[in-house]
Amino acid sequence: MTTAVTDPILTRLTDALRPVAGLVGLALGGSRARGTATAASDYDLALYYDAAEPLATDQLGAALAPLIDHNAAPTITPPGAWGPWINGGAWLSIDGHKIDLLYRDLARVRAIIADGNAGTVSMDYQPGHPHGFCSAIWIGEVALCRPLHDPAHVIGALKAEVLPYPDTLRAAMLRRFAWEVAFSIDNAATALARGDQTHIAGCAYRALSCLAQVLFALNGRYLINEKGALAEAATFPATIAGLQDTVDAVWRAIGGRDFPAAIGGLRGLAAAGARLVADADLA
Repeated sequence: MTTAVTDPILTRLTDALRPVAGLVGLALGGSRARGTATAASDYDLALYYDAAEPLATDQLGAALAPLIDHNAAPTITPPGAWGPWINGGAWLSIDGHKIDLLYRDLARVRAIIADGNAGTVSMDYQPGHPHGFCSAIWIGEVALCRPLHDPAHVIGALKAEVLPYPDTLRAAMLRRFAWEVAFSIDNAATALARGDQTHIAGCAYRALSCLAQVLFALNGRYLINEKGALAEAATFPATIAGLQDTVDAVWRAIGGRDFPAAIGGLRGLAAAGARLVADADLA
C-alpha cells in the first residue's frame, strides 16, 4: 500500500520517478516520514532497485531535470558511488528545498533484515556517520518510511517483517552496544594524565552514541540518525533521569578541560544505562 500524498513536491517527484526503469519502489524517509519535520526540513527519499535490473540513472537524471532549481547544480551518481552503505543517489534542490535521493539495493536490504531478525547486526566505518554505520539503520528506514510508489508491495512486505520491533534485534543491539559504553569511558580515562582533549572527546562521543543505541533498543525504537538521538532518547518511557542535562554538562566539562568531571558524568550515565538493561532482562 502506498501513502496518499498531499505535499506538492512529493507529488511531483513521485510522478516524475515512477516511470524510471529499474525503480522497484520509492519511499519517503527521515523526519518528514516520522511527522517531526519543520518547513525547512530536507526531503529524504529511498529508491529501491533490483541489482539484476539496475536503476536507469540516465532516465533518473532526465526525469528530475524539469523539477530542479537550475541555480543549484544537482549531483546524480551511479549505484555504489558512495560506498557499500550509503550506496549512491542524488542531491538536488526543488523550490529551494534540499532533496536527498538514496539508492537501496533490494537484495541487500532483504539480507540485512534477515540478519537482524536472526539477531545479527554490523557496524562499519562510514564518512558522514561519526559513530559508524549500523546495519540496523536500513531496517529502521524500512520500518519508518512512507511508501510513495510500491506497485508490487515490495516495501509493504518488508515493513511487515520489521514491525513491531523484533525481540531478536533488540537483544542483538544490546549485545553489540551495551558493553561498549563503559569500555569507551575507560579508554577516555587513560588520556586524563596527558590531558588529551581530542582523545577524551572522541571516546565520550562513542560512549554516548552507544548509550543512545541502547536506549533506542530498550524502547523498541529504530535509531536511523545519530543527530538528535540522545535528545529523542530522553523522551522515551525507559530512559535516564536528567539525561540531556548530564550530556550537556559532559560537553561543557570537556570544552573547559575539566576532564575528571566529564568522566564522572559519563560514568553516571553508564551506570544508569546498565541498570536499565539489567531491569529489562533482555541482554
